Amino acid sequence: MFTSIFLAINVALAANLPRSDCHDHEQHRRLPGNWYHECDHPVHNLFKRGAPGDGINYAEVGSPSWSSAFPTSTPDTSQLPQAWVDALNDAVSSGKIPNIPESTSTSDRSPVYPDGFDPDGSEVCSSSYQCRIPEDIWDAPTGTLGIGFDDGPLPPTPRLVTFLQSQNQSATHFMIGSNILSNPNQFNAAYNIGGDIAVHTYTHPYMTTLTNIQVVAELGWTMEIIHNSTGGRVPRFWRPPYGDSDNRVRAIAAEVFGLECIMWNRDTDDWSMESGGTTMRAISRKMKKWLTGPKTPGLIILEHELTTDMVQAFINAYPFMKSNGWNTTSVARLVGDGRPYQNSNNDDSTVTADGILVAATPSATSSITG
Repeated sequence: MFTSIFLAINVALAANLPRSDCHDHEQHRRLPGNWYHECDHPVHNLFKRGAPGDGINYAEVGSPSWSSAFPTSTPDTSQLPQAWVDALNDAVSSGKIPNIPESTSTSDRSPVYPDGFDPDGSEVCSSSYQCRIPEDIWDAPTGTLGIGFDDGPLPPTPRLVTFLQSQNQSATHFMIGSNILSNPNQFNAAYNIGGDIAVHTYTHPYMTTLTNIQVVAELGWTMEIIHNSTGGRVPRFWRPPYGDSDNRVRAIAAEVFGLECIMWNRDTDDWSMESGGTTMRAISRKMKKWLTGPKTPGLIILEHELTTDMVQAFINAYPFMKSNGWNTTSVARLVGDGRPYQNSNNDDSTVTADGILVAATPSATSSITG
């Protein structure tokens, strides 16, 4: 069991931190430099940070005080910050979380729902069945190729980011929380060159198989470790492992944590290289077909940084992306104002959220609604 839940900042200090002004504006309106979500959105109370120069110091990434703050494996749902639990309960009680049952995962096909719940129907709309939830991002703008990688940080990450830096190319890294904990140097390699960090859950489960509170734990702890490792930045985007989401999971991510989901419209199947499911040559053929094909819609290609070969497959394809006239950019910068974080424009701009996570005590006895 982990020994510390949050940074060692006492509640009294946190309560006295100066608060930045909230701004009233219409829903979905982009205001550069301000929070993307409304001031009454629950995420404002879950990931709080003081104004610049408030004296808050984050533990060094990779240090014992940093690592001791996070679960080492599947998060214990009885040890969640009360603010997260309250935000979920509020969303459920206000009818914002659809009452869709958990699915059951199988080894050889998409998750299965109980009788009476159609995964392709508008009520469930499971992305595992290619049902597109309107609020999710599946396609890039015409002529644009969104670049992103799943499952890091891992040993191949430095090779990938070295190449990206050599090309002055931005990219999004959909990171697994427990991988950040295990590979802090690789995390720093990606973040320190300006990589956009997004959420890929804490332990990479099929999300629709989880209860509401388990979904909160998987997303919350990943956001927390990213937040504490980037100077207080709150990720804006997430991607479900295996592409497995539905209206219930999406609503929890959005209502509790303010997260937007980025999917993909092309799959290299690079994740299957080690098992013989595909080859470097097969990936190259796919890439050339896509890159020489229509530019409408734009491309969001599923790629991974799991192994050196997967990284090399991207490196091999990159010249064809450029020679075929694609506008290549980090997939997290495709939407609206192009900010990858909810409370900061990028990795080196001001963090404009209020205070740090004030709810510094885990809840062992909280009741869960739904």
